Formats: sequence, structure tokens, C-alpha cells
Amino acid sequence: MLTLDALLSDESLRQQEFPVIKDSLFLAHAGVTILPRRVARTMQDYLEQCSLRMQEYPEAWRAVNEARVVAAELIGAKASEIALIGPTSVGLSLVANGLPWQAGDEVVSYLGDYPANVYPWSDLERHGVVLKRLQPASLGEITPELVEAALTPKTKLVALASCHFQSGYRIEIDRIGRMLRERGVLFCLDAIQTAGAFETRVDHVDFLSADSHKWMLGPMSAGIFYVREELQDMLRPSLLGSWNVRSPNFIAQEEIAFERGGRRYEPGALNFSGILGMKAGIDLIQEIGLPAISAQLVKLKARLHAGLTPQGFTFLGPDPQSIHASAITTVQHATRSLEDIAKHLNEQGITPSLRHNRAGQPLLRFSPHFYNTEAEMNRVAKVIETVV
Repeated sequence: MLTLDALLSDESLRQQEFPVIKDSLFLAHAGVTILPRRVARTMQDYLEQCSLRMQEYPEAWRAVNEARVVAAELIGAKASEIALIGPTSVGLSLVANGLPWQAGDEVVSYLGDYPANVYPWSDLERHGVVLKRLQPASLGEITPELVEAALTPKTKLVALASCHFQSGYRIEIDRIGRMLRERGVLFCLDAIQTAGAFETRVDHVDFLSADSHKWMLGPMSAGIFYVREELQDMLRPSLLGSWNVRSPNFIAQEEIAFERGGRRYEPGALNFSGILGMKAGIDLIQEIGLPAISAQLVKLKARLHAGLTPQGFTFLGPDPQSIHASAITTVQHATRSLEDIAKHLNEQGITPSLRHNRAGQPLLRFSPHFYNTEAEMNRVAKVIETVV
């Protein structure tokens, strides 16, 4: 049983689990994560087996079914409410395209979110759906009060991200969800920036989508799509195939009858390699424990703030002490070139993410994961200090 204390106190163990740290410092998990050794090996073992026998061999099927279970446990759902698909935009688009919309229905969303959680809702305007764009006081600062003020009797759905991809502001999922449930408004959550890093439960969420390639420490294009059991008959699958439509003996039927549970949103062959890798990542997160992971991520954020504040950097989003703090730390500087700093960091084997805001101004984003250390955050500050 691996613990966070054991991992951080034993450098050889840390390098064994996360080989990337031998040669570099990866701080871009909010983009596309590196893979832990056990995730890569799980995928490699599966592929090796596929060179010896059919890809859908029995043990692989069992592992896929187990992946549905552990994914459900991660977000507090039932296994029957989980579809194993990716990327995040696929799940969000299934919601947008599968609900029974009427002209005049309203969707509350935020133009400042990542595009995957913007375009599926924008496209509904061609069906007569009315978009109501939230206007937060600060980037990503979506509060329950802001959401409540946007609701009308015509609001059908609220679509939000659990955490803003630039500011790192984490919303109050449960408070917002409770309020929407009381008003009979559906709640769709893009959870890719919190699932695997902070508690992201669906007790008061109707739909959730999250790929594994960020905080779940999994591969790209393997993810989870949650649909509350009571809404599965309402949300009609918009992708149809041999797997989610009942086809006994692979014979097409005259009538379309969908499979039950999460399978009804999985139209065809599953991404076995990716799903098994995702499962290995979730297993690792569950082994370490989400509370320990979250606490470590806040510590790392605090260390970055302490090291970069004296150098004149300003921070987007909440302070480390805030309940809205996440693992994302994004900075700006009034006089220094963030492009030059990012280039220098990369030359020193440190990988941040260089991003830009809507005005085209550069942003430097750091997103360490639980296996990173406070000493590594100190190193980041010292390397930045040397940039002329």
C-alpha cells in the first residue's frame, strides 16, 4: 500500500513510480499529464498480450468492467451510471445533442471556460435555445449567487467547469448542485480539472464528463461520462452503433432499443488500452488517498506563491488558503517576459504551460501533482530569478 509520506520520503521509490523526475520537472498536469510507470506498464502489458491473442481477451474485459467501478467510486456514482468514453468534449456533446430541447429553453454557461465546455452549448442556438452567459467578477469565479441570479423559469440546464483552466478557481459543486436540483434545473459538469485532484462528487450533479489525461494520471482519449440513472431515458444517445443498441448476435434489428446503464452511450468498440491505463491511474489515486493528494497540492501552491511573490509576479485566481484554491497556479508579470521565462525553464528541464488570455496577453501556468515536492517548487522560483 503506497502512501504519500512513503513516496515523498524515498527518492528511489518516487523515481520508480514517476520516472520523469529523474531528468526533468514536469509542471503541466493541467494540460496533458505524464504517465506514472504503473500506468504505462499496464498499457504495455495489455498491448503485449494483444500480440498473442485477441484484443478483447477475458482478463481485459474484466479489467474494463472494474474500471467502470473504480471510476464510479472516484466521483460517488453507481457503476451503471458510467460510460467509458473520451475525450471530455464527447460527453458534453452527448448531453447537448441528446436532451429534448424546445425553442426558448435556456442554458446558463460561461464563455470564459475551456472551449470544450463552450461550443457544445453555443451550437444549441441553431435549435432556438437561448444562451445566458455568466459574467463573473474575476476570471472563472463562478459563485452560487452568480448562477442563481441567472436562472429564470425557462432555464433547462446549467453547464459549468468544476475548476477554471487558467485561474484555477474551483466552484462549489455541491452548493450549486443543491440549488439547481431544488429548482428542477439540470446540472452538467466538466470535471477534467478536478477529478483525481480534489473531491468531485455527483450527489447533486446530473451529467459529468472528464478525460483521464490530466489529474487522473491516465492516457489521452480515455475518460468517464456520468449520467444520473433517473435521466438515462431522457438523455437519448446521439452516437449509435452495435454496442449501445441491442443487436443480438450482431444482427441489426428493425427497432432501436438501447442497452441499459452507461453502455447506452458507448456506440462501438472500447478503447481497451486507454481504459486500462485510466484504471491504473485511478487505482493509484485511490491508493494514495484523495484527501492527502488535495492537501499536498495546496502545499505546493502555497510554496509557489511564497517563491514568486517577492519577484513581482501577480496571481490569477484564489490564494492557497481559499476553499476555491486548486492545483493550478497561473502568474503574470508587469515587466518581465513570460515567453523568455518559459523558454529558460524548458532549457533547465522544467515544464510549465505558456497560455494566453482573451486579450492575447501571456500567462505562465504551473500545475504540479502530488508526487512533486516543495523543494522542487523552490527550485522553480530560483531558476526564474536567474532569467535576465
